Amino acid sequence: MNDTTTTTREQTDVRQGDGDHDRFAHYVRKGDIVRSNVEGVEVVALCGKKWIPNRDPDRYPICPTCKEIMSAIRGASSS
Repeated sequence: MNDTTTTTREQTDVRQGDGDHDRFAHYVRKGDIVRSNVEGVEVVALCGKKWIPNRDPDRYPICPTCKEIMSAIRGASSS
């Protein structure tokens, strides 16, 4: 007698990003970067991405969404 049972298990991935998965540098307030470096807390980029920075941002291209938002901010402040 050969009794075989198959079980399917659904699993939701709820991990937070490590700040490196999308390979972009993001715009963040300088004070938030300092606080993150000292306290180890997450920062929030202009695009809404949350992570604890631990990579050299000069190695990555700038996030297109952050760049667009920053251009809009700079354009509004020069009016």
